[in-house]
Amino acid sequence: MTGAGKKLVHAFTDGSCLGNPGPGGWAAILKFNVAEKVLTGGYARTTNNRMEIMAALFALEALKEPCKVVLFTDSRYLCDAVEKHWLRSWRKNGWKTAAKKPVKNRDLWERLSPLLERHAVTFHWLEGHAGHPQNERADALAREAASKPSLPADSGFGGE
Repeated sequence: MTGAGKKLVHAFTDGSCLGNPGPGGWAAILKFNVAEKVLTGGYARTTNNRMEIMAALFALEALKEPCKVVLFTDSRYLCDAVEKHWLRSWRKNGWKTAAKKPVKNRDLWERLSPLLERHAVTFHWLEGHAGHPQNERADALAREAASKPSLPADSGFGGE
């Protein structure tokens, strides 16, 4: 989907896990013009990769209409899965990797996939902990979310 005529939203996302697996948190900072929306959440036992995907997933789910989204992440896994078309290949191959193994985090990829069709999303990888203000803020918010007591279970986490 093209971004012509759509609102331009910048999304800064990050996931964190205190142990991997362990308690995890995710954060997304959405910016549209001068407006800003901060989203966070966490789970009692999960993985860092799941939290990275969830941050992007919840950011895109929060948009009420199709938008042009510039999404910043420090997750190579997330960025590469989309930008290098791994996600498309996984779907086409019945959710198997090139090595014919089941795709990890399939539940999240299946939720993310239609959102990538709804919105015109461009992924930008940022080096983590390199001083980018919004990435550092998203990281702090994700770590804070992972540290909260009584986090819910991540129903899609299979204990990998």
